[in-house]
Amino acid sequence: MSLALASLDVSVDVEANLPCRKFDPDLWFSDSPAQLELAKSLCGDCPLRVECLAGAVERNEPWGVWGGEIFERGAVVPRKRPRGRPRKVDVARDAELKVEVEERLAASGLERNAVRLAA
Repeated sequence: MSLALASLDVSVDVEANLPCRKFDPDLWFSDSPAQLELAKSLCGDCPLRVECLAGAVERNEPWGVWGGEIFERGAVVPRKRPRGRPRKVDVARDAELKVEVEERLAASGLERNAVRLAA
């Protein structure tokens, strides 16, 4: 995640207690949906969350957790689905989560058109 730190505001201490620096970096690139949700939650209080997310959007990050959002194939996804066919309940929940992701992105100051959301 060091690429996300390249163009940051110099007033923020780079050596601060950033979650991506304190915990195992593999957590942010895990295949496990539960571990990705943990990584997202750790990003919640990060002082660089907005800059990290904006940088990931700009770079079209192919995968991983950036700025508290999950990227998969360059798109923001509400959650990583486990393997196999999703249940109807999960499909309905994904629709709700997609709205929440759009709201979080808007609150971060990112335009909806600038971020590709997975269907």
